[in-house]
Amino acid sequence: MKNTALEQHVKQPGRAELVKQVRAQINALGVEYVYYQFISVTGRIVGKGIPSDHWERTAEKGFQLVYGATANLYTDRHGEYIGYGPEASELVGIPDPETFVQLPWDKRIARVFCTCFRNREEEKDPGGPLTSDCRGNLRRQHNAFQKKHGYQLRVGTEPEMMWLKRGENGLPSEGYTKPNCYHIDQFEMLRPVTLKVLEYARAMGLDMVQGDHEDAPGQLELNFQYDDVLRNADRLTTYRQICAQVAREFNLIACFMPKPFMGVSASGCHHNTSLWKGGKDVVNMLGHTAKTLPGTKGVFSYAEGGQNMFMPDGKTGKKPGKVGLMSIGGILEHLPALTVIGCSTVNSYRRLWDTGFWAPVYADWGYQNRTCGLRVSAPGRCEYRAVDSAVNPYLMGSGILAAFDNGISKKMDPGEPESRNIYEAMKQGKEVKKLPLTLGDALECLESDKVIKSAMPDEMFRVFMHYKRNEWEQFLASVTGWDLETYWDCLP
Repeated sequence: MKNTALEQHVKQPGRAELVKQVRAQINALGVEYVYYQFISVTGRIVGKGIPSDHWERTAEKGFQLVYGATANLYTDRHGEYIGYGPEASELVGIPDPETFVQLPWDKRIARVFCTCFRNREEEKDPGGPLTSDCRGNLRRQHNAFQKKHGYQLRVGTEPEMMWLKRGENGLPSEGYTKPNCYHIDQFEMLRPVTLKVLEYARAMGLDMVQGDHEDAPGQLELNFQYDDVLRNADRLTTYRQICAQVAREFNLIACFMPKPFMGVSASGCHHNTSLWKGGKDVVNMLGHTAKTLPGTKGVFSYAEGGQNMFMPDGKTGKKPGKVGLMSIGGILEHLPALTVIGCSTVNSYRRLWDTGFWAPVYADWGYQNRTCGLRVSAPGRCEYRAVDSAVNPYLMGSGILAAFDNGISKKMDPGEPESRNIYEAMKQGKEVKKLPLTLGDALECLESDKVIKSAMPDEMFRVFMHYKRNEWEQFLASVTGWDLETYWDCLP
């Protein structure tokens, strides 16, 4: 009888040795408790905590949790559970030992990312991949892309977010700093917070490369080294956990809402992408030694070397090489449908409407042109801009892979890069496709795009659409402060 996908995952070559290595680290580091975590449809971190005594058993058998955890166990506006009802089976979460790392703020605890599978007792596809597991989907899709084209997707994300003061009621009161872009004095205001984030990040495998104060209250962007698309998504998720912990320590709020303030910039999360042929994983110890490394080598590994297929190839002038151009063509073709993945909340579209702050609302590309949805930010990489701080990076990675695949397979031509301010170019008669400017419109674009839908296989698409349509309908059915201010005395 053929092994199930779950059994194949558990028995993959080299995993048994990694499980033993984690046990050795648990003992050496004094870890008493482990967070077994995976990612919900909205990018939330969910899972279970299990004493480290049970590591080997959990590594082999996994743990069970309701399918609805992939949808935050959330009910829609009619009281129905999104994705899965109470009658549904329970998923099986299998830890990936290469992601094991100690938490630097409480060294008794470690975390490990998990891949989710259908229950072993399911009538249909028992032990099969759980397609509402966005992290597992990304791994499978990236593996398929590499097998088909021979290229690895490497991504570097730019996670803007805001540090807010906490009012007496526990809610945000204001930003911690003034909205002065690139001012070192405002960066200095958040120095204790920044240094603590950097300390924790290095301890959890994030090679922090640069940072600055952006132009909204309390807005920082701290960047880490680019890497394989899955590891980058894991690191962005880890970065958010770190910020949440540091916020608790300083009695602040680490806010990843795209646009909490009008009149200043929103928080984006630009994805810098490139495709590579060859290369290898190199362990970056980040100041640790083999004896003091607080996690498995996989947590501290980065892809290095190889041939960057986005570099100019001598035949395309200063443009990206042929593979890069076709990939850009794929993104431009599917940009409307991708928008709802990169801009996934009602609030996301406040950012796109505030066009005075370089909002990327047009499906065009250029060099260093921030008015376009896509730009070549430096030789060898392309920056996807229609994505904000609330993004689920696993869904975004899957969507980019689907667009790249389509662009390469169909040899899509992105046209000439736009050097003009896109608004001025349009005044001069250029016709450019505009991105959807509401969550509702963006959902319709996704619904009609078979290629990007394929990045959300089976149950993932059903769960995502149920969750996001409900979010849009809840907004439409709500009376807001703007309604009251505008209409309360509109008559007589």
